[in-house]
Amino acid sequence: MGPSVILRAPAKLNLTLEILNRRDDGYHNLRSVMVPVSLFDEIELGGTDSAELDAENLVSKALRALGVPAGQQRAALRKAIPVGAGLGGGSSDAAAILLAAMDGAFGSLGDRDFLALARGLGSDVPFFLTGTAALVEGTGERVTALGSVPPWQATIVKPPLHISTALAYAALDARTLESRPRNTSPTLQMGEALQRGDFEAVGTLLGNDFQAPVAAQHREIGVALDALRKWSSAPAILTGSGSCVFTLWKEKPPKAELELPAGFERFDVSFISSPRWRSEA
Repeated sequence: MGPSVILRAPAKLNLTLEILNRRDDGYHNLRSVMVPVSLFDEIELGGTDSAELDAENLVSKALRALGVPAGQQRAALRKAIPVGAGLGGGSSDAAAILLAAMDGAFGSLGDRDFLALARGLGSDVPFFLTGTAALVEGTGERVTALGSVPPWQATIVKPPLHISTALAYAALDARTLESRPRNTSPTLQMGEALQRGDFEAVGTLLGNDFQAPVAAQHREIGVALDALRKWSSAPAILTGSGSCVFTLWKEKPPKAELELPAGFERFDVSFISSPRWRSEA
C-alpha cells in the first residue's frame, strides 16, 4: 500500500429527521437532511503504529467487505467524534475506507459495488460517500446530494451519556407515527432552504422525531437543549438518536460564555463539503 495514508472522517448533523413507519423487516423508513461538519476521526493506514482493530469495528468490517488482503487490514483509528452521540462517527469511518479504496489506496481490488457495500455496513454509510449535505430517504440507502453547503457554523453539546439507537427506536415505536406525505415534508423544504442558503428558513424547519421520546427518558438531553437556548435564543435540536444537541450560526457564536454542567462537552464546528461540490469563484 506504500507510505502511510491519513484519512479524515467527518461527523454529521441531522437538520431534520422524520421517522415514517416500521417496515416488515424491522427497519424504519425515514427522511432526513444531513450535513457533514468539521469534527473528524482520523484513520492511519500503513503507519508504524497501525494495529489490528477489533473485528466489530466498522473500519475492520469495511476492510473485510472490500476484500482487502489480510496483510493490509491494519489501521490506527484516532477517535475525536463521540460514540453513541448521533454524530455518525462509526459510519463515517467505514465510508472513509470505501472512499480510500475508490481512490486506489489498496491497489486493484477488482470490480466493487461501493454503494451496495456501504448499505451493508450501516444505514448512514451511503450518506458519507457523498461528501456534502444530502437528502436521505428509505432506510438510508436513497441519498440525493444537495451540492455545496453554506459556510455556516454549529455549536454541539454532548451530555455525559450514550444513547442506544435500538432503544431510541423502541421508545419511538411506542408512540403513534403520523403519516406524512412526501410533497409536504419539512425535510424536503429543508433541503430547498439549504440549497438557497436561507438561514432563517433552515432555523424554522429544524426537527427530529427522536427528540421528544429520548428527552423524556434522559433528563440530560433537556438540560443540554435548555443551556443552548438560554445562551443563544436560537433553536436547538437533537441530532440522530442523540445524545448530542446543537444550534446553528450564520457567522460566529455569541461571545457570552455557554454555561454547562460538569461532564458536558462542547464542540464548535462548521458545515463542510468536499472540493468537488464547491462553487468555482
